[in-house]
Amino acid sequence: MKEKYFTDSTVELCSRSMMEELRQLKLIRDEPLELGESALIIIDMQRFFLEESSHAFIPSAGAITGRLERLADLFTERGMPVYLTRHINSAGEGGMMEKWWGELIEEKDPLSEICAELEKKGETIKKTGYDAFFRTGLEQILKERGVRRVVITGVMTHICCTATALSAFAAGFGVIFPVDGTATGNRLFHEAALLNLAHSCARMVTVNQVAEAMEQG
Repeated sequence: MKEKYFTDSTVELCSRSMMEELRQLKLIRDEPLELGESALIIIDMQRFFLEESSHAFIPSAGAITGRLERLADLFTERGMPVYLTRHINSAGEGGMMEKWWGELIEEKDPLSEICAELEKKGETIKKTGYDAFFRTGLEQILKERGVRRVVITGVMTHICCTATALSAFAAGFGVIFPVDGTATGNRLFHEAALLNLAHSCARMVTVNQVAEAMEQG
């Protein structure tokens, strides 16, 4: 089921193809990209998902890591907030997560750590479920900082990134979703998530579009 649909050499071409497919379905909004009062949310870029030795390894995640570094640096340079989620559960409180997956990502496990490339790029938000807004205080944090829009990136596209995008929309935030800023187990899951989010709540863009809009703004 797993496949490496993003690589360092193909991610640009692949993202353009995804955008064109969405455009043909009339799901791309072509108005100017507004990034004022935005925050960057980087979901679960943990060693658990990025190291080949882990059974949860996402083959395409390595191809987006440098792209997320670029965005994090651009946001930081402009005084705009960056939040990195770290999924953590502990024995006895895993609930449905443990029942569904049959395991926990515990804080003591080194694989739970955010990858070295990103760990110091923003403020860490610990979460226990798919949704970065669920029992984390993130909504209040964003609103206290005057954030009106969120750029959602990370892993996994069709699970935690999707759940977070839907919650952000429900909480009143504009949602910007770079098609090459998230990754998951295979292209089918990835494109299904893009299709659903583009129809329901999120503006689809590329990492380059976000970066260019920030550099020109």
